[in-house]
Amino acid sequence: MGFLLSKSMDANFKKQQEFMLHNSRLQMERQLLMQNQMRERQMAMQVAWSRELLKYFGSFYTVSAVGLTLGALKRRNPSLLAPIIPLSFILAFQVDSAYGTLVYRMRGEAESVMTSEHDRLDLPRGTPTFDSVEKARRARSSLASLLEN
Repeated sequence: MGFLLSKSMDANFKKQQEFMLHNSRLQMERQLLMQNQMRERQMAMQVAWSRELLKYFGSFYTVSAVGLTLGALKRRNPSLLAPIIPLSFILAFQVDSAYGTLVYRMRGEAESVMTSEHDRLDLPRGTPTFDSVEKARRARSSLASLLEN
């Protein structure tokens, strides 16, 4: 009788372990999907921000270029056109950022850094561990309790 009860409990325990493993996998998949969706939303916001900034900077560039060109023609002083050169580089960067391939080139460079220069990615005091986080939490909680008294 005890053997049958033990065998039944072992089977239930095994089923419970499988169920817990399945649930933890589902939770991990959901977390990964959620993190990826958040990353995609942040990237979309960055692209939208770049496009919005381009509208403002493009307007500024156009007004500046027309004004500087008219001023250079009116005063017969071509040195007034000099600010257009650096402004053109900034405009080109903004266009590349908003509608060009800048994101793809940055992703390629990031992948290159991750594969060939991984030591640049190390955190200053190493990866946080449970013990280091717990130690900081305890120090903070004991500090908070001392400040309350």
